[in-house]
Amino acid sequence: MELTLLESCLLGALVFCFAVQLYFSLFIHLKLALVKVEDIPSQARNPLSVVICARNEAENLTKFLPAVLEQNYPDFEVIVVNDRSWDQTRVVLEGFAEQYKHLKIVTVSDGGKFIAGKKFAVTMGIKATSNEWLVFTDADCVPASDHWLLDMQQPENDNTEILLGYSPYLRKRGLLNSLIRFETFFTAVNYLSFALKGNPYMGVGRNMAYKKSLFFRSKGFAAHMHIPSGDDDLFVNANAHSRNTEIRINLHAQVWSEPNTSFLGYLRQKKRHFGAGKLYKPAHKFILSVQIIFQFLFYVLFIALLFFKPAIYIAGGIFVLSLIIRSFIYPRLLKRLHYAGLRWWFPLLDILLFIFLVFNGILSIFVKKVKWK
Repeated sequence: MELTLLESCLLGALVFCFAVQLYFSLFIHLKLALVKVEDIPSQARNPLSVVICARNEAENLTKFLPAVLEQNYPDFEVIVVNDRSWDQTRVVLEGFAEQYKHLKIVTVSDGGKFIAGKKFAVTMGIKATSNEWLVFTDADCVPASDHWLLDMQQPENDNTEILLGYSPYLRKRGLLNSLIRFETFFTAVNYLSFALKGNPYMGVGRNMAYKKSLFFRSKGFAAHMHIPSGDDDLFVNANAHSRNTEIRINLHAQVWSEPNTSFLGYLRQKKRHFGAGKLYKPAHKFILSVQIIFQFLFYVLFIALLFFKPAIYIAGGIFVLSLIIRSFIYPRLLKRLHYAGLRWWFPLLDILLFIFLVFNGILSIFVKKVKWK
């Protein structure tokens, strides 16, 4: 089998992209697939505070807040920040406050100076807390069980200042929902795996915890108060390291969230996340860029080699081998992270997710304005 110089170069580049892909799959993500999931502690160690920010969330609070307020934890408070809502959020919260004495309501009034959106609300909620250990979730989220706080409490290792949890989206009908859940899965696999490797770079505000003293010692969100997103991932990116960060992925301590039901709404959400990513530490931006760029090149090179014979057969073999290896690792992780039903659609969703990420990256270049709600 003789190959032209062009074919040899294209195949060499494909093999290199495949090697990069294997590095992330076998040496980063596989660690999460094999790590032992710790049992949820049976007893509470210290009191804690749950912080939730809500803007026009009357319906979601009615549905989901009781599951937070009724957690199996002996000493905790729930602070809900009503951030300039104009629906029935205030009425709903006042009704719950009469029934649950450990619920505190913080109200943010409308005003021109509150341009930072959710970050101001989070800061106000943190200032209202009575405890050192803070657990965060959103108004449209519901814990998988009443043991959520037991698992997200302050670990026995007092050096741990940050806990990164996992928050899958609820299952709905349609391809968009499958894509949203699959994208959330891959994001979680990445940040949880890198945290296990001692290189944490983000977390999600739907399910995470950290010390109040860490928040004030690091001056909260001061470094990125000028952008509307990043109250969760940018804070973790700036303050997490191998010695102060742990993860929690027990099925009973995950927090389920309502997904977007419109493609435009999902695009706006991802645009906010993309904007925050620009402020990650340079090393983290490099790692994430390498992942997406070499995945992009892998597909482009494979498609290009389909027009060359006999190189097409070698390229096909590499592509099939890549698919086999990834199909061994990621369906196992899908089951571990509560998305077992997506296992059978993994190859298709893997390609669709890649196309969406490229599209969203291009769109983000031209669409600049974003907001929380």
